[in-house]
Amino acid sequence: MFDIKAIRENPEAFDKGWKKRGLAPQAAEILALDGKWRSKQTELQQAQSRRNEASKAIGMAKSKGEDADDLVKEVTRLKFILVGLEQEVRDLEDELKDRLSRLDNIPADDVPLGESEDDNLEVRKWGDLPEFDFEPKQHFELGENLGQMDFEGAARMSGSRFVILRSDLARLERALAAFMLDLHTGEYGYEEVSPPALVRDQALYGTSQLPKFEEDMFKMDTGHYLISTGEIPLTNMVREEILEEESLPLRFTALTPCFRSEAGSAGKDTRGMIRLHQFQKVEMVSITSPEQSWDELERMTGIAEEVLRRLKLPYRVLALCTGDMGFAARKTYDLEVWLPGQESYREISSCSNTGDFQARRMNTRCRPKGEKRTRFVHTLNGSGLAVGRTLVAVLENYQQADGSIKIPEVLRPYMRGQEVIKNS
Repeated sequence: MFDIKAIRENPEAFDKGWKKRGLAPQAAEILALDGKWRSKQTELQQAQSRRNEASKAIGMAKSKGEDADDLVKEVTRLKFILVGLEQEVRDLEDELKDRLSRLDNIPADDVPLGESEDDNLEVRKWGDLPEFDFEPKQHFELGENLGQMDFEGAARMSGSRFVILRSDLARLERALAAFMLDLHTGEYGYEEVSPPALVRDQALYGTSQLPKFEEDMFKMDTGHYLISTGEIPLTNMVREEILEEESLPLRFTALTPCFRSEAGSAGKDTRGMIRLHQFQKVEMVSITSPEQSWDELERMTGIAEEVLRRLKLPYRVLALCTGDMGFAARKTYDLEVWLPGQESYREISSCSNTGDFQARRMNTRCRPKGEKRTRFVHTLNGSGLAVGRTLVAVLENYQQADGSIKIPEVLRPYMRGQEVIKNS
């Protein structure tokens, strides 16, 4: 979310930033609404001031035994006027706030220009693509043939886009999550958190899911929402706080269930585990000073890459273009892992720097040491990794001709030394 003062001071810069995202100029409309709101505020203040003057004059007139009927009538009239003006100011303020809350963040200067995912920039690749002397299968074929991945059973109880994992595949999913958490906390200084999976609307507003993307969320009858990503509760841990700048960066990680309605994804990845309504993800969140955030983005992306490297899964890193970048991001790197069964790279992590965009919505600030002034923090988030998609990648890259799955060496301690998953 943006400070309206910044738009007033440099509307051209905002229009230029939105143009990079393929959006029409908006500053003039926003400033017109802002001007109307400020004008009504002035009108309200003048009416309040006159009411106060008239009320004071009534008291003085009565103390002198003078007639105050005209002043009383004026005060009565002003009370009705003030009620209407107060409502107009509230309505305009709400309209302005809603408009500001729906504005995409401004891309960083080095974000590649483009309209869609076809314009994303490949930054680097890692790992040799596996070679097979047989036709590699997709993960759902492998899992079903093993008798440990059940989509039909899940559909009978929950509908489409759900899965039941059983036996060794359920353990492998748990092993992947434990490995990721141990890496983040043991080697990279992240604090492990077990947060709520249900949040109120202000938490979603703080991390920019609301109001623009409500259709992607599952809402409860209580008014709570199921989280779509661990970013939501982890980032909101510092909402409405003033942090000592010397304590930054703060780094949090969590394994959470994630729930997405997948609105608008009809016909996409209808088979398998790529696009489910419920899945697990290990999330990384960093809270930094403004000067730290760009280095932190590179660090966070590198940590997500390290997970794939230790699993020996080939991947590539993309810098997302302006037209494919998320609503709140200033810059995003996507990690795409190679899936032999699909013969393509698929997204497995997304790491973003949102600048102070979320911090303004959460009113989260930091205070430099020895100073009274405060400023907004910067927030970053990244998947470290999506556990289900990592499981997919392991199945497809480590498959063998007989349909069994070799277990990556780094995961074997989490699997009690087991080396291969065979048909149960």
